[in-house]
Amino acid sequence: MDREILRLALPAFGALVAEPMFLLADSAMVGHLGEEPLAGLGLAGAILQTIIGLMVFLAYNTTPAVARWLGAGEGRRAVAVGIDGLWFALGLGIVLAGAGWVATPALVAAFGANAAVSTAAVTYLGISMAGIPAMLLVFAASGLLRGLQDTRTPLVVAGAGFAVNIVLNFWFIYGWGQGIAGSAAGSVVAQWLMVAAYLVVVSGHARREGASLWPRRAGMLLGATAGGWLFLRTLTMRIAMVLAVYVATGLGSSQLAAFQIVMTLFATLAFALDALAIAAQALVGRHLGAGDRASVKAVSRRCLEWGALAGLLSGALVVLGSGVLGRLFTNATSVLALLPPSLVMLGLSVPVGAVVWVLDGVLIGAGDLRYLAVAGVINLVVFAPLAVAVIVIAPVGTAGLGWLTAAFVFGFLGARFATLGWRVRHDRWMVVGPDRSRH
Repeated sequence: MDREILRLALPAFGALVAEPMFLLADSAMVGHLGEEPLAGLGLAGAILQTIIGLMVFLAYNTTPAVARWLGAGEGRRAVAVGIDGLWFALGLGIVLAGAGWVATPALVAAFGANAAVSTAAVTYLGISMAGIPAMLLVFAASGLLRGLQDTRTPLVVAGAGFAVNIVLNFWFIYGWGQGIAGSAAGSVVAQWLMVAAYLVVVSGHARREGASLWPRRAGMLLGATAGGWLFLRTLTMRIAMVLAVYVATGLGSSQLAAFQIVMTLFATLAFALDALAIAAQALVGRHLGAGDRASVKAVSRRCLEWGALAGLLSGALVVLGSGVLGRLFTNATSVLALLPPSLVMLGLSVPVGAVVWVLDGVLIGAGDLRYLAVAGVINLVVFAPLAVAVIVIAPVGTAGLGWLTAAFVFGFLGARFATLGWRVRHDRWMVVGPDRSRH
């Protein structure tokens, strides 16, 4: 079992690390342009990641659906379900990109940052909108392949995309002197090149299984309906993150820039440790499709054990590196001075977060999406008063950033740990068969 989990988790780890590396690379390069461009990237990144993050259901809904049909021995149906997801992602991406481009100035203005920070944010966000359809297609395609128990291909595509992104960003920012605009343009080009690679791979699977490349209306509608609960779950998470950025904005530009670094590291850790969740999604979905509840329990238990261990090791590294990690992103002394206490708190929270992400993957793999949505609302209700308290107290300097970080990593993650942990104590989430929607 360990070998099967690691066969899926290790390549998924590489792919998931590569995804936030787009923003990490942008942060590192833009950070050396100055405090205001970095703060602008923080605002734009929060908005962009909110839009894209809300659409992660395109992958998380596709993976277990494909895996269930695969477990039931229906390879052609499995691929067809994934192709329906690709078409839905394309249509949704085009709509979001157009609406987002029009709304960019208003979205940035809502944060109330100073003129220089807002200008940088509008520039980055406006250009980045062209990459939204690409990122949604990447979500859907990777979800299809993971459902087919293939995590190696997403690793190769993500790694190549990250490498191309680095080269293009460096050239656009420094070679052409385009500053923060060049950073956004380089990422967009890299994202569309990733889409091209995925389409080649998916077309090959369709030919082998005899599946049509054209969408099925019924399949798209079913995916949209099932994804609604997962969308709500994800929405509550993004609201919590945006609320945290809003509070950081009110604390000052230095605090906002520092919090951008904290949240970038948080996202990187989340993506990396989510590898076990991806393995859980694929394996839980496949075993439920085959009607094997015993294997579902065994996989879930083992993934949780691996998650706890990985969380302890990762958290320890963050704590030990709390004094130097900030230098990877900025040279601004005002920002660097704020970071160490918050990074220590981030590191201490990682073991809890690792267990949370695995539990999330298990329940997504089982298709227990309605409960995840309800739990998300509860988690947000717990976090919101904590964020408001930081606004009311408004501590200055390191203390303000520290209280905000603690509210997020312990308050919000702690609530998720409680709600998801309670659910897996019972067996009601384990519905067997190739199509959970029929139950």
